[in-house]
Amino acid sequence: MTDLSSFPVTRKWPALHPDRIQLYSFPTPNGVKVSIALEETGLPYEAHLVAFDTNDQLSPEFLSLNPNNKIPAILDPQGPGGEPLALFESGAILLYLAEKSGQLLPRDAARRYETIQWVMFQMGGIGPMFGQVGFFHKFAGKEYEDKRPRDRYVAEAKRLLGVLDVRLRGRAWVMGEDYTIADIAIFPWVRSLVDFYGAGELVGFDAFEEVKRVLDAFAARPAVERGLGVPSRKT
Repeated sequence: MTDLSSFPVTRKWPALHPDRIQLYSFPTPNGVKVSIALEETGLPYEAHLVAFDTNDQLSPEFLSLNPNNKIPAILDPQGPGGEPLALFESGAILLYLAEKSGQLLPRDAARRYETIQWVMFQMGGIGPMFGQVGFFHKFAGKEYEDKRPRDRYVAEAKRLLGVLDVRLRGRAWVMGEDYTIADIAIFPWVRSLVDFYGAGELVGFDAFEEVKRVLDAFAARPAVERGLGVPSRKT
């Protein structure tokens, strides 16, 4: 049996199945990217809830895995060369899982890099900007009398949705007929913007018909339905 006892994170979250990928996460848009990818690929994994209300993400055990104190993070007991590998940053984890499984990432070099560029589009644009819309529309920022910060992020969210809408015209997914980690990176954030943040009307979401179409197709995938609930908040 694989021994993960040298990793401090396993002291707080013991591995019941140490031969499986260990996922440390919470079902946020960034968190569910990884659980969805794990469900899509079929890679065996064990999920551990990193609870924000008890500041698990600031615990020494979690910081030993991710010094940036953000979910998700993974510990793969069977990493490259058969050695354990710890990873944080959802985009890096998506790339790793795709390469490990041989799924969700085109093998053709040009299309592979094109897919990666759309993952970076989410990491550098959609995630940060949609998150700011959520802060100013749903959370503490909504109390600010000055609406200029909110409006700045709303305008950028609309622009990014427009870029995505154009990209999806005539395509089933971001990369055409192939469902990839680009879709898994992007659409949890689109879903959160509309459903969790309740900002659909604010950003004029109904105008982005292609994005709506693909979001519906994404949400209907069985692996997505499963992954959205991982880790269970009842854990």
